[in-house]
Amino acid sequence: MFDRIRYISDEGATVLVKPGAQLAMNLMNLHVVFEDEKKKILGEVDDITEQEVKVHFLGEFIGDKFVGGVIRKPNLNATVRIVTAEEMKSIVGVDRVNSILLGASPLYDNCPIYVDINDLFSNHMAIFGNSGSGKSCGVARLLQNVFENPKFVPFRSNFLLFDSSGEYYNAFKDLKRLNPNYNFKFYTTNYNEPNAEQLKIPLWLMNVDDFALLLGVNAHSQLPIIERMCKLVYIFNQKHMNANEYKNHLIAKAIMTVLYSNETSTSKRNDIFSIIGSCSTPEFSLETEVQGIGYTRKFRDCFAIDSNGQFSESVLITKYISDFIHPELDNYEPEEKTFFTLEDLEKALNFTLISEGWLRNENTYGDAVTIRVRLHSLITGENAKYFACRTYMTVSQYISSLIMTPDGKQKCQIINFNLDDVDDSFAKTLTKIYSRILFEFVKGLKDRGSLPFNLFLEEAHRYIQHDTDEFILGYNIFDRIAKEGRKYGIILNLISQRPVEISETVISQCSNFLIFKMNHPRDIDYIKKMVPNISEEIVEKQKTLQPGNCMAFGSAFRIPLIVHMQMPNPAPYSANADVFARWTSVPQRPQTPTPQPSNHVAPPPRPVNPISPGNGSTEHHSFIPNLDQNS
Repeated sequence: MFDRIRYISDEGATVLVKPGAQLAMNLMNLHVVFEDEKKKILGEVDDITEQEVKVHFLGEFIGDKFVGGVIRKPNLNATVRIVTAEEMKSIVGVDRVNSILLGASPLYDNCPIYVDINDLFSNHMAIFGNSGSGKSCGVARLLQNVFENPKFVPFRSNFLLFDSSGEYYNAFKDLKRLNPNYNFKFYTTNYNEPNAEQLKIPLWLMNVDDFALLLGVNAHSQLPIIERMCKLVYIFNQKHMNANEYKNHLIAKAIMTVLYSNETSTSKRNDIFSIIGSCSTPEFSLETEVQGIGYTRKFRDCFAIDSNGQFSESVLITKYISDFIHPELDNYEPEEKTFFTLEDLEKALNFTLISEGWLRNENTYGDAVTIRVRLHSLITGENAKYFACRTYMTVSQYISSLIMTPDGKQKCQIINFNLDDVDDSFAKTLTKIYSRILFEFVKGLKDRGSLPFNLFLEEAHRYIQHDTDEFILGYNIFDRIAKEGRKYGIILNLISQRPVEISETVISQCSNFLIFKMNHPRDIDYIKKMVPNISEEIVEKQKTLQPGNCMAFGSAFRIPLIVHMQMPNPAPYSANADVFARWTSVPQRPQTPTPQPSNHVAPPPRPVNPISPGNGSTEHHSFIPNLDQNS
């Protein structure tokens, strides 16, 4: 079939076809071997004419192993042949204990393609493709292959799926049938959904950055307010600390600041009453009795203004307030995290704004009010329930509760978070908080990488975006995980149809890629620029892929491969709506004939209203399904 080599370049070679030879098989995209006395070079067919075949080099066989990349080129007198089945195994992988089946090669009689588990799941991965190209089915099949493999039991695996549309539940709900030790756990933002755990995040496990994201901080000047609020909420809820004493200290300092300001007595009184109205204690309320020498005054009466424009009881009130100021409390730091609620957080914020004077300063008033309004909206809104944890738990206990069955007796290997019932902004915040908690947890483990987590982010372009986090907080949690996560055992797996909207930093750190069919020129151009080791050939191949097929390349693959992935069983809820079946499944209204006299002449048929049922009735509402039920 092949004659001599006509031309060799840095990238490939041109091979002549023997005169009269019939190219009976389809050589396009197949692999050929250039072999001489000292080396064997693998190439892939790019172009075919009647006289010659163009091949680009992929790598070299060294002994029984294949190494990607070509340093030594073949000689002009090297023989050219089709790759053998044994040589293909060294390229597509073999079935070992530490490997899983990815799919099959449609170019080589469905030769199975195996990948090393460490090469695939110890590195960040990106799965891109148009809607309907097979991404969700590919992810489901990939994970099903992990647990269906009879050669090992991934009992301690932790796959966390952040699902924007609840489509993976069906694919993994019966995981336990494969092995009694396997368990699937489903968290949801829809508290009316059966067979699901309620999604809740303990507030005390969140840090300043998390609260800044939750409250939509967009200016550096708002961060000190968040920091002070977080400190006060811990102090106020310390069990071994006299929180009331600390509150009185803060109130007394705030009032003294007002008393010694240059405002009029009327303005001072208004500000002081505002402080008491927002942050009151038994010792500081408008009705508190202030003891003088031989008499008492209510706190409010101490601020009566005399004919000279001064407070009538300025000496008494100054002495009373000063007794509650303890300078040693200024540098007090909470010793540990403790339980608190959103309502506790709001009280701490109010103390923060009053005691630090943010509401009395026109330069900080806007920032202070914005945060207060957003926190109050959170407390009174629907999203408050996602932070309504009833009992205190440490971060280790919380992580354990996530990956264990509800009774705490068995390990869960796949944990699915359904974020379908919250808006994109709040879903992104939740995902970032979870990711930050997990990242800090694995970083704190004594044995680095001893408890790996694989995070799969469906519709990743909704979460991993070009945010202002780096400007406000100094970092973006997904960028940080992409750069540092691998060594600690937290791995990102991005699933998206719009890679152009994903952070460039995160994509640049991905080592493996499964590219399903993509057509949008911006996305294709973006992948060409951002993805390492991608060639023009790969880009062109993915344009013609059928659903369920992908281009696989990266550190887990010796060469770029076209992979056909089997349909998952069971499949996720990712298929298109069956419009035809819904259009044609309207039940027919039974026709009950009306008895007529024998001499009755039937009237002419009534014209049919195109928007009403076929019998001409205007009661077309009976054909509309009950939207309150899953019909």
